[in-house]
Amino acid sequence: MEYLSLYLFLAVCLLLMLGYPVAFTLAGTALAFATGGVLLGVFDAGFLSALPGRIFGTVNNTTLIAVPLFILMGNILEKSRVAEELLDSMARVFGGLRGGLGISVVVVGMFLAASTGIVGATVVTMGLLSLPTMLRNGYSPALATGTIAATGTLGQIIPPSIALVLLGDILSNAYQQAQLNMNIFNPKTVSVGDLFVGALVPGLLLVAMYILYLLVYARLRPQHAPPADAGAIAVGEVLRGLLPPLALIVVVLGSILGGAATPTEAAGIGAVGALVLALAKRQMDWQRLGEAVRGTLEVTCMVFMILVGAAVFSLVFRGFGGEELIHGFFQTLPGGAMGATLVVMLVIFLLGFILDFIEITFVVVPIVGPILLAMGLDPIWLGVMIALNLQTSFLTPPFGFALFYLRGVAPQSVPTGAIYRGVIPFIILQLLLIVALWFRPELATWLPATLN
Repeated sequence: MEYLSLYLFLAVCLLLMLGYPVAFTLAGTALAFATGGVLLGVFDAGFLSALPGRIFGTVNNTTLIAVPLFILMGNILEKSRVAEELLDSMARVFGGLRGGLGISVVVVGMFLAASTGIVGATVVTMGLLSLPTMLRNGYSPALATGTIAATGTLGQIIPPSIALVLLGDILSNAYQQAQLNMNIFNPKTVSVGDLFVGALVPGLLLVAMYILYLLVYARLRPQHAPPADAGAIAVGEVLRGLLPPLALIVVVLGSILGGAATPTEAAGIGAVGALVLALAKRQMDWQRLGEAVRGTLEVTCMVFMILVGAAVFSLVFRGFGGEELIHGFFQTLPGGAMGATLVVMLVIFLLGFILDFIEITFVVVPIVGPILLAMGLDPIWLGVMIALNLQTSFLTPPFGFALFYLRGVAPQSVPTGAIYRGVIPFIILQLLLIVALWFRPELATWLPATLN
């Protein structure tokens, strides 16, 4: 009976692998186990009495208002063809260089990642916009698809993104719970904005590593990344495509970093700014606006339904003693806090093959977060490590989500093996950054400490 919490976790993973809806799988499986536990006399139904308060707290959480606003911002930028114009502008700037089209994809993908943070949306958008152009200009299928897939996962680490909003909110609650468990009744706080600041340097460093790799690759194998015939470079056209989305990202992120706005307020600025930008470019009509709003509604409903399902799962998991079981397991691991962190990172990496970042953030992080933070880990460092770990998992063959999305939009002439080969160098780059963060946590913690 003491392992019922682990059986619950395994049952959820199995059902999710079979394709059942995430939110209802979490809640339904947990309630089924709770019912069985009550009948067997091993579960206290009183744990479920906390569920209404959990749901009310979720709905009343002002930080989570940023989720639909950032999603709306990204959808408007996508529907208004701002990304297409930006890619064309970057191709004109870098296209004449060997590997220039690849650099353009990375730069545009960085902007899209900052505005959406949703892996599938970025990969599909970049795949449809840039893959035909890269192949037509003589890029090897492996390099083209690898660049697009890797760029599409930047939304896990480039702020301000949905992934960091959700992860930051969960880690904030976990950090307070960890301190209360240690009898610290005036706990320190960590905010979504702190995680944004902590992820900024690693995110930009990863983008720089991608670009450096493309330049070196193009120099060593110029036939696989030839310069493109981008046409004459008109400075006015380039600025017209580049400056508006750049200004929008700078205003949104700068208001957070400068302390002028909370992430929720900045998300509102971003959504309104994206709409104004689309209207100014005369690329938004009622049909596209309706599609953007409906897409926002669908994703937002999915996120909050998963939150409710995760709340049910978390209560039942704790009711079966799962948290104590995991804490005891961590205490027996060699290496203390870092040994426990290594195990958690491995588990999250493997779960990234079958679960999206939302499920992992809502299900796994609330379970292991308070335990790891109580062992002395920095919450910002832990959040950045989890984001990078998930990014690497979503890119790793054969189950990475980014690979599935790209395979869906890539032409049949591009073999799946080429996609797998293309992402390997980018996976190595991400692993190098994770190792650097492991031994140099200040890469993530220095900037937040300086600004605070």
